Amino acid sequence: MDFCQGLSAGLVPAAPGAGGTEGSGAAGGSARIAVKKAQLRSSPRPKKLEKLGVYSSCKAEGACKCNGWKSQNPPPTPPQTDQQSNAVNLQEPCRSCSHTLGDHVTHLENVSEEEMNRLLGIVLDVEYLYTCVHKEEDADTKQVYFSLFKLLRKSILQMGKPMLEAQESPPFEKPSIEQGVNNFVQYKFSHLPSKERQTIMELAKMFLNQINYWQLETPSQRRQRVPNDDAAGYKANYTRWLCYCNVPQFCDSLPRYETTQIFGRTLLRSVFTVMRKQLLEQARQEKDKLPPEKRTLILTHFPKFLSMLEEEVYSHSSPIWSQDFLAGAAGGQIPIHTGNTHPHSVKETDGDDDEYLPLYPYVLLVGEKRKPTEPLHHEENKRPRVVGDIPMDLINEVMATITDPAAIPETSLLSAHSARDEAARLEERRGVIEFHVIGNSLNQKPNKRILMWLVGLQNVFSHQLPRMPKEYITRLVFDPKHKTLSLIKDGRVIGGICFRMFPSQGFTEIVFCAVTSNEQVKGYGTHLMNHLKEYHIKHEILNFLTYADEYAIGYFKKQGFSKDIKVPKAKYVGYIKDYEGATLMGCELNPSIPYTEFSVIIKKQKEIIKKLIERKQAQIRKVYPGLSCFKDGVRQIPIESIPGIRETGWKPVGKGKELKDPDQLYSTLKTILQHVKSHQNAWPFMEPVKKTEAPGYYQVIRFPMDLKTMSERLKSRYYTTRKLFMADMQRIFTNCREYNPPESEYYKCANLLEKFFYTKIKEAGLIEK
Repeated sequence: MDFCQGLSAGLVPAAPGAGGTEGSGAAGGSARIAVKKAQLRSSPRPKKLEKLGVYSSCKAEGACKCNGWKSQNPPPTPPQTDQQSNAVNLQEPCRSCSHTLGDHVTHLENVSEEEMNRLLGIVLDVEYLYTCVHKEEDADTKQVYFSLFKLLRKSILQMGKPMLEAQESPPFEKPSIEQGVNNFVQYKFSHLPSKERQTIMELAKMFLNQINYWQLETPSQRRQRVPNDDAAGYKANYTRWLCYCNVPQFCDSLPRYETTQIFGRTLLRSVFTVMRKQLLEQARQEKDKLPPEKRTLILTHFPKFLSMLEEEVYSHSSPIWSQDFLAGAAGGQIPIHTGNTHPHSVKETDGDDDEYLPLYPYVLLVGEKRKPTEPLHHEENKRPRVVGDIPMDLINEVMATITDPAAIPETSLLSAHSARDEAARLEERRGVIEFHVIGNSLNQKPNKRILMWLVGLQNVFSHQLPRMPKEYITRLVFDPKHKTLSLIKDGRVIGGICFRMFPSQGFTEIVFCAVTSNEQVKGYGTHLMNHLKEYHIKHEILNFLTYADEYAIGYFKKQGFSKDIKVPKAKYVGYIKDYEGATLMGCELNPSIPYTEFSVIIKKQKEIIKKLIERKQAQIRKVYPGLSCFKDGVRQIPIESIPGIRETGWKPVGKGKELKDPDQLYSTLKTILQHVKSHQNAWPFMEPVKKTEAPGYYQVIRFPMDLKTMSERLKSRYYTTRKLFMADMQRIFTNCREYNPPESEYYKCANLLEKFFYTKIKEAGLIEK
């Protein structure tokens, strides 16, 4: 089979024990078995009984213990003789006992034809596996074939379904290879226009198809090629692959799984390098056979795709292998990425350990984009919408114009609208500056470069923090319990943030923070803090604490710190260092925010809003004649009678009473909310929906809402108008009806509670009765 056919249609299974993608042994065996099964199923019932009798236990009186002509436990290496028996009949005596073969099938007399055919299918699989055991030379593979042979023989005797007995059942690792590759496509290519993204999806599909039909090398072959590899781990995966993926291709009595759906990165790492090399070599050899429409895809784009994927496969901290890759505050959101490499990654270097730690998956805050593989269903437009929601098709249409970098005007770095960290972010992207998390180590051999950077940091902190004793700075910078996010420019340290993590207490203490004086006012301080935030989100620590002196309070306020400490006092007292004359400040991190890209996202949001406004203006841009009625003495007219007013989106204000007094509004809304929460049908909506209780909820519901969140918003005086309050309440009911079927109890609760809510709103005079 040529390379292009293999990519587009799926490669044939290779012969057992062979490596790579080619081979006709298993494929030919599978075809032969299929033909035999079809012939046998169309045979007369006596012929079927004769075939099954050979493998069935004797049912004659006298408690005969014969398990059939074919021993249930043949030797692992059978004699090289033809295992197929000559034609038999039901009157012929059994070779293992004195009873007739008919005594072996009395239990099958009333069995349905469907069940008979199922058992016959297992019989033919048993015979093929017997042949495999006979021919296989690799000891590990032979043992697996033999175990499966015994399993199928036992299934015939007990008339049961073959069930593989193992300590673990599929899937063996999460996320799966398939999910990881899909995450990779979203991580690297979600910013591309739809046509280019479709090409990437095609490459991903081709690659996954290759893995599903890839023949793993045997453990002994791998030991010879990679002697220092995890032999036991590979052997376990190889055995699982044989049992669940490979053998079921030609023995369909066994349940078959796709390799890419039940294995994860561990197996992919063990095959990727060899597989990539063989695929590219095969593509070069068969390039003349490729059709023109596939040539560029396979010869140009596929190698680039594999190279980029290889980086993520072997990276120790690639985010695509995180089970929470798609999880965000609004659920189901995908990361934004601006290029083919990690533009904003912090390199953690502790001693000799030089591995990149890409930051937490970026979350698009302007609205959810669907997975490229998931089509936009027509039902999307039919579902109930919350007032004010912008249709997704319009969002997607506008996003298609915004994702082109050329479509977003660059803000001048000197502009008042320029983000503080914009210049630093651009310098990092060009490679002018780098960020590294470094620290001293007592367990590893000292690294000269790391030690030089630590000395540089000690000098920066000493110069910029003159009131802090040098000895104290030196002790903390070189303390193995402390780490420092260092800012490197032209190979030298120009700034950093020294910190100590307390994972058990749920916070990190920031000890020193400084940028050398001649490099200040360039946005480096903000960009440093943003990198530190993403580093801690990666390590699941979501609170910063620091003592700021009078000169640093302003900086920390700009970075989101405040005197309102979210960490309970019992958590940090005795852990954090106390400083006289300084103010304790804290910062709570939001794991859904990509801090180093936050200003870029805000800019993109503004552009989307601007585009939406421009589209609306283009739709209503019409000049109406001026109003002449006032010349005739008319003193006033209804607003809705003004020509063109409705086309702008204006709607008459409801006759409900909008409470002007904030305290009166707060009191009224609090009373209504208490009534709603006390209602007998409010129980499903009291708290945010848990992912474990409602799988996929946050992939369906983009803007979740619940009564607990509304209580918190009310307490913080978020509801400045009745409309905000009513919109959040309405969203609870709309979300429920969108996720749950009409016959469900939750759906009915939403309808009843909604009716009650509007009754209370009318009683309060907030809307007309």
